[in-house]
Amino acid sequence: MTSAPEPTVVERDPVAVMLRRIPDELPVMQRTWAEVESAVGLRGRRFFGAFDEAANEYLVCVETKPGDDPAAFDLEAGELPGGRFARLRLRGEPPAVYEQIGPGFAQLMGAFPHDASRVQIEHYRRFDEIDLLLPIA
Repeated sequence: MTSAPEPTVVERDPVAVMLRRIPDELPVMQRTWAEVESAVGLRGRRFFGAFDEAANEYLVCVETKPGDDPAAFDLEAGELPGGRFARLRLRGEPPAVYEQIGPGFAQLMGAFPHDASRVQIEHYRRFDEIDLLLPIA
């Protein structure tokens, strides 16, 4: 039996992304993820999800590569903020690993005072590994 992952504190640089803003609703999120992944392709891409607490919206994001035109993918240009984050690394097979996201952020929020002025980030490192990043002061 493996122990629960322990959070760490990390410094991150801002990341230029192409994004689509959507309501924070699971069916819309699932559909939009499939649309964005299909439009830009998976190979060589870094994907992020971000929750904007103030706007109550979810952002489906893909890191911008040189030559990318966000409008060609029906996306907008944006940036994920840098700074200090509490990080919790989740590992597991999809779709079960996705069910750990909500409880993981709850764990981070219980352990760290978060900065609500910056978005909460899901960094999809691999199909079976997700970093949850809670902005902290």
